[in-house]
Amino acid sequence: MSLRVHSTLSRRKEEFVPLEGKQVLMYVCGPNVYGPCHVGHAMSYLVFDVIRRYLEYLGYEVNHVQNFTDIEDRIIEAANSLGVTVKELAEKYIDRFLDEMDRLNVQRAHHYPRATEVIPKIQEIVQGLIEKGHAYQVDGDVYFRITSDPDYGKLTRQSLEAMQAGARVEVDKRKEHELDFALWKAAKPGEPSWDSPWGRGRPGWHVECSAMALQFLGDQIDIHGGGEDVIFPHHEDEIAQSESYTGKRPFVKYWLHNGLLRPSEDQEKMTRHLGNFISCEEALERYNPDAIRLFMLTSHYRSPITWSEKGIQASDRGLERLRAALRPGSAETASGGEELVAAAEEARQKFTEAMDDDFNTARAIAHLFDLARAINQSRDVGVPLEALAGGQGVLRESADVLGLTLQEPKGPAEAEPFMGLAVAVRDELLAAGKSELAAKLEVEMVLDGRMGSEAEGFIESLLVVRDDLREDKEYELGDKIRAGLATLGIVVEDGPEGSTWRMGQLGGEP
Repeated sequence: MSLRVHSTLSRRKEEFVPLEGKQVLMYVCGPNVYGPCHVGHAMSYLVFDVIRRYLEYLGYEVNHVQNFTDIEDRIIEAANSLGVTVKELAEKYIDRFLDEMDRLNVQRAHHYPRATEVIPKIQEIVQGLIEKGHAYQVDGDVYFRITSDPDYGKLTRQSLEAMQAGARVEVDKRKEHELDFALWKAAKPGEPSWDSPWGRGRPGWHVECSAMALQFLGDQIDIHGGGEDVIFPHHEDEIAQSESYTGKRPFVKYWLHNGLLRPSEDQEKMTRHLGNFISCEEALERYNPDAIRLFMLTSHYRSPITWSEKGIQASDRGLERLRAALRPGSAETASGGEELVAAAEEARQKFTEAMDDDFNTARAIAHLFDLARAINQSRDVGVPLEALAGGQGVLRESADVLGLTLQEPKGPAEAEPFMGLAVAVRDELLAAGKSELAAKLEVEMVLDGRMGSEAEGFIESLLVVRDDLREDKEYELGDKIRAGLATLGIVVEDGPEGSTWRMGQLGGEP
């Protein structure tokens, strides 16, 4: 089955055929950088990151452009209230955004244009629309004349009357039609402005994205993405002004919109101006980036999803099953492994079929877990290393398409609780008359400056002593060490070469 995508414009799944060969031109609406990015924003960028990754997996060459809105009403208001320039505020939140997306393993776009960098292109478009009768001037403002475009409303599939009834626009008697939207706004005191044929001013929001898409990708593009909350008026207006200016249709072949991340069941979406959001910074401090990504991808991208701490914790536990499948096997046989080879090939096929069906990550992830289960079962009974490596390779490859690193969590940075456990174990060893082991633990604790520094040092020291206790058949105290580490989120695994550890979940094993 070839890739089929659901376009908001046609309201149906269509076979994906780019405008030109294997090249895909993709524009994604980026953030308005007047404040911190929240997890609702991150969901959209995760979605389109996966779409890009899968297209590249299929052999397409993707040119990905994502803008920054660095001039608009809210960023001007925020900058003025903070006593900083618009540029200073934008730089701060652009840097923060890029860092947070890096931590979420979102690939960087090939271009990140800013609205303030394309002012000449914006003015060119506005002038062209005026000359073609699609726009008009009023007191230094320039508005798009929606009645000049017979297709206006085709994305939302609503009449002008219906859109007018549902629109939240300020009444301006200077406009010919209530839904006419600003292409250029006359300068106001305290706002950044540029010289133009219509006087000093700044661009309207909607024309900014058209200008950046046209300048960096051309008159027609394959994919335009964003959240469903910007279908109207933003994307509807983009279509009207872009097609009216270039005279080429369609401006975008496939319109893809993700569902919204809700803070709770009774709230439609997260918004910064209402304050009902979880910032990316806060989420990354509390949760594994892979867990955040897996949580968001276990629903189809067009479906709404409600932010849930329990849901992310469940995703974190699921990740452990995937990570476990990538660990080396401890047993090997000279024959067998055919079942695992077949399971890996089936998983690859089903994963592709799921992603070909409008990027159905929820179903694709289910096939990843099926493969992980097959790998874990095969490794337990022993299979040839070649078969094991083949299955793990398919799992890694598929996980990478979803942007999952499956990296083992790093050890905790805070050493104090582990130092406390080590001191308690040392005291118990002394009380049990095991002064040599107590002394050994003391030496291990201070070796290479570990005392009071890295948590990993205390964990490894405790495991050295625990291995000695197990050799002496002192299992009770050894079990206490293991239990103590488990309460601090460390999972201990015993193997033929000794004990190893990994991060689990506070309070015990995941």
